Amino acid sequence: MDDDELHRRIDELVAEEHRLERSHVGQALSDEEKQRLDRLGVQLDRYWDLLRQRDARRRAGLDPDSAQERPADVVEGYRQ
Repeated sequence: MDDDELHRRIDELVAEEHRLERSHVGQALSDEEKQRLDRLGVQLDRYWDLLRQRDARRRAGLDPDSAQERPADVVEGYRQ
């Protein structure tokens, strides 16, 4: 997946996240909606991580296409 495709997918997920949040202003989300929101957040983290990997490889003179999406448990385990 190239940078443009990653940005498109990130934009789509963010738009879905915002639609879900806006549709419930002043109301609680259902358990299913909370789970979907959590899954969106995890997938966004994975895509941002992949984008950062690609950028780091490019800056190091390496092939950005060799970067791979990491598992959710790895990405979510990073310290911020």
